[in-house]
Amino acid sequence: MPRRSDLAIINRSFWPVYPVIGEALLRFAENAACQLRVSVILQDHADIRSALSQQGRGKGVAFYPCKAWTTSASGIARRIVDAAFFMIWVMGVLLWNRPRKVYVSTDPPVLVPFIVMVYAKLFRASYVYHLQDIHPEATNVVVPVNRLIYRCLRWIDGLVMRQASRLITITREMADEICRRSGTHADVVVLSNPAVSFEGVNPVSTKRRGFSFCGNAGRLQRIPLLVDAIERYLDAGGSLEFAFAGGGVFAPALERLANQYSQVHYYGLISATEAAQLNANYEWALLPIEDEVTRYAFPSKSSSYVFSGAFILAVCGEQTSVAEWVTSNRLGLVVEPEAGALANTFARIEEGSIETDDLDSDRSELKRGLSFECFIEQLSHNILDRNLVE
Repeated sequence: MPRRSDLAIINRSFWPVYPVIGEALLRFAENAACQLRVSVILQDHADIRSALSQQGRGKGVAFYPCKAWTTSASGIARRIVDAAFFMIWVMGVLLWNRPRKVYVSTDPPVLVPFIVMVYAKLFRASYVYHLQDIHPEATNVVVPVNRLIYRCLRWIDGLVMRQASRLITITREMADEICRRSGTHADVVVLSNPAVSFEGVNPVSTKRRGFSFCGNAGRLQRIPLLVDAIERYLDAGGSLEFAFAGGGVFAPALERLANQYSQVHYYGLISATEAAQLNANYEWALLPIEDEVTRYAFPSKSSSYVFSGAFILAVCGEQTSVAEWVTSNRLGLVVEPEAGALANTFARIEEGSIETDDLDSDRSELKRGLSFECFIEQLSHNILDRNLVE
């Protein structure tokens, strides 16, 4: 039986496959390991032990990788089975290590945090619950969940929220939703996700005229509407370019669009640095999101768009947190989620009839708040309390 660890970090997605949150949590674990016994429980997509050894990372941290059976393009049923398998793995590692404190995120949601709550009750441990999105509501926006199962999952997640020593989430709107839904008395900290590293990205003096989109082409990103608007715009004689990168269930639709029009490019899955370079190359970055889901989640690509220097074209309702974030920070425009309106905006941008002089292209203050250093500092402040360190 190993000596009891001080801190366990649980996040299914991890470095090196997930370059933003995965990299941030790896740096956090490495820093914490300087004074604590730290373990990391994750799913392994790319032989993490070899990658750590090759790059000299993870010093002092004990890793417990579980084989990954799915990707973001996998079906819902298969992902549920995969999450259940990971849940069993998490319980086994927790019982083996018996950490005094646990950091757990919503990756995967509900069941794994519930396992952590049960463990904490049985072994007098505490846990910090990081809600990158709120489930089952976020899932229900995409695929309607059986009403009985929905109520059961929501009750479980509310219980996990109430028992946590601290909650972390991304936006004030999500924090309000958490408090309203769970009735928790725990501190709810708002912490924006960091941006992907722009080291190695070459800034371009003259950006390409057009739009980039890097990220998951999934169910929440309004990809069918985006494809419809682009077809209307290009069929009407538009000439701006569209560059897409990333996987997801609608990746084949983007590939077909690229095969149909010379102005559209689809690069598939690319590295984080390549995605950052792609965003930096274009004048505009596309940020489509379902309105309803903005109460329960915030698009992770938004932070990297800030660092790219591209203006952001958000496709969502004006009353959403995403629209408020874009307009209050003077990052770009918000267009209603309607294909004709979006196609018309593409045309107006090409004509130069949309004024951009008032938009902030420097963003230095916003960039400081979205840096890895700021994220890790805030994470350490909210997890490594005095009782744990002493």
